[in-house]
Amino acid sequence: MIIAVDGPVAAGKGTLARRIAAHYGLAYLDTGALYRAVGLKILREGGNPSDPAVALAAAQRVEEIALTDPALRDEATGEAASIVAANTDVRAALLRYQRTFAKRPEGAVLDGRDIGTVVCPDADVKLYVTASAEVRAERRFAELKGKGVETTYAAVLADLLARDARDMGRGAAPLKKAPDAHLLDTSKLDIEAAFKAACHIIDTA
Repeated sequence: MIIAVDGPVAAGKGTLARRIAAHYGLAYLDTGALYRAVGLKILREGGNPSDPAVALAAAQRVEEIALTDPALRDEATGEAASIVAANTDVRAALLRYQRTFAKRPEGAVLDGRDIGTVVCPDADVKLYVTASAEVRAERRFAELKGKGVETTYAAVLADLLARDARDMGRGAAPLKKAPDAHLLDTSKLDIEAAFKAACHIIDTA
């Protein structure tokens, strides 16, 4: 079974996807971590994420960055990841990796921005996890405060809206709900309620 989980930043799709994978005994891939790894490699080498050649070179050596590296969660890394994700050549370079992962015999759960539309259009179950921009900004702001990051709610909201615009407006595999994806709005749901709703969708698919 292949389960595709898509949605915008801070909608809770990563936490949900990990819970789903553990519950059903499936392998899990945070595809956003691949783009973050590309962004992190560029930053560590002093490059510019907006430079197409630099971004492609980093994508071709993405395995040099461990997907468990704590620096993948840094704000600067996330910003770089959002930039390189708009690069068509970078997306093509990482697509094979993602599809190979998805085709493992025991099945897999992948979360990202274009799993149900591009990476695994034939996934057995597709979830589009979202929430209002304000709720997502509140969650992200609380997360950053918990890490000791100095910022403001207004700044977090502005960054989130900018990322949404970039993810949804890019020419290469823009973020959008697949026609056959199940919409799961987590604006008023905690993780337990969202997980229960997701399992119901999967079990009745």
